[in-house]
Amino acid sequence: MFLLAEFVDVPETTFIEGVVISIVGYLIVFAALVILYFVFFQISKILNMQLKSKLRRQGKLDATKDEKDFSIPGEVTAAISLALYISCQLHDEESNVLTIKKVSRTYSPWSSKIYGLRNLNR
Repeated sequence: MFLLAEFVDVPETTFIEGVVISIVGYLIVFAALVILYFVFFQISKILNMQLKSKLRRQGKLDATKDEKDFSIPGEVTAAISLALYISCQLHDEESNVLTIKKVSRTYSPWSSKIYGLRNLNR
């Protein structure tokens, strides 16, 4: 049997353990991604069902016509995201220049060193 461990100074058991750990790691990540896909897919269905029941309770949705879809089309989503992107790009560019003005009254009790000294009684 051809193993890479024959060419490297690593014992065969350590090499096999490393391969097993790598495969298990990849499987865990792949399984987590599949589970997250199904969770997010079901969340949209649950939110649609809640919205339909809320509209039914308010009398805005007919109970016999339940096939109404509340999803937003892709073109509308693209238009909204483009408008948001453009609105963020229209802001003025700042000059990034700091202006420091000298204060006419330089004395302040906050900057006085005498208040920081301790008065020791002798």
